[in-house]
Amino acid sequence: MSHISSGVEYALHCLLYLTKPLPGVAEANVRDLAELQGVPAEFLAKVFTKLHKAGLVVATEGAKGGFMLAKPAGEITVNEVVVAIDGQKALFECKEIRARCAVFEGNAPEWATSGVCSIHAVMLDAQEQMQKALAKYTLADIAAEVAPKVRDDYAVQIVKWFDERPSARRLSPGSAKA
Repeated sequence: MSHISSGVEYALHCLLYLTKPLPGVAEANVRDLAELQGVPAEFLAKVFTKLHKAGLVVATEGAKGGFMLAKPAGEITVNEVVVAIDGQKALFECKEIRARCAVFEGNAPEWATSGVCSIHAVMLDAQEQMQKALAKYTLADIAAEVAPKVRDDYAVQIVKWFDERPSARRLSPGSAKA
């Protein structure tokens, strides 16, 4: 089982489309983003609800309403997205096995269990390092890495795809947006 969920991956991919707004894409709705990327719309709606509650996106109204970034892409860290989607979950859960040694016969001495378990300490350090690394990168950083790979006509294709979306398939204001 992975520590970071697929919801985080879906969120980051969707948020990348909102980092450099293209006409018709800056306020993309969940259904369109889901279909564009081949991910489940119902699940993505839950992801965007979490992003909205975390203050990373804002809902927009109108016929082409959807979501847009709540702040500049350079101010949204990958760690913020991870926490918004997955919450603050521990990388490791110590089971305090050190207290269960058969030699102790159910009565572990103070020296064996005092302080943080040495294994747990390593895992806490790893978690802290991972959070620091994720906090170091922003949506703008990822977008800058992606930009050189994207063909020049890709933006045109994306705008055309959004423009050709049937209006009946667009979410109406207030329906599964926030």
